[in-house]
Amino acid sequence: MAELTIDAVVFDVLGTLVDEPAGLRAGIGALTPSPALDAPGTERLLLLWQRHIEREQRRIVDGDRPYLPSDALDREAAEVVARAAGAADPGAVATPDTVESLARAARRLPPWPDTVAGLARLAGHFPLIGLSNASRTALLELNAHAGLRWHQALSAEDARTYKPDPAVYRLAVTVAGLPPERLLMVAAHAWDLRGAQALGLRTAYVARPVGDPPTPSDRFDLYAEDLSDLAGQLGVS
Repeated sequence: MAELTIDAVVFDVLGTLVDEPAGLRAGIGALTPSPALDAPGTERLLLLWQRHIEREQRRIVDGDRPYLPSDALDREAAEVVARAAGAADPGAVATPDTVESLARAARRLPPWPDTVAGLARLAGHFPLIGLSNASRTALLELNAHAGLRWHQALSAEDARTYKPDPAVYRLAVTVAGLPPERLLMVAAHAWDLRGAQALGLRTAYVARPVGDPPTPSDRFDLYAEDLSDLAGQLGVS
């Protein structure tokens, strides 16, 4: 801890500060018209959504698909899920209203219980930067819905790619005007922290039920149970 000197804290948003699966489940459950979905059925549709987003973002990062903002990918995922849920006749395209309503569920995500208080506590001691794969518009709505407090919120849309592309983490470094090693990247996803680490940022893993846990070979600077634990480790009272 004595070797960790931090001048700004960078936060992932989706999964780290907001419960993304919970918000998507709510949107899936509100599909109209749709058959009654049991819990396993909802989870299958949630997985369908997540796999679509992960696959298409990876294709964009790899250069196999032109850049599209998260809004467009959410609409694609919503159409796939709406069809699978029976929201449209077999072989038909789900109605625009159905797809749009479901896509917007990706912007109505509840914060984790410790998120709002944790950010407020840290904001009194460090500049806080949100760094998300969500588009600018989606990030604005996410922040407002969940009550997230930032000094600056950055979207991967500004780099026209997605994390873990180094260009996204470079946005935070540029805005902060600091050497990468003076920024602490906080995330519940080990893959996200590895991406930040590759650019020289310091890293903090925060455990969440929906995150991507570290592997035995990962070496992050801090490991925290929640934001309160993180604040304590950073010396914030």
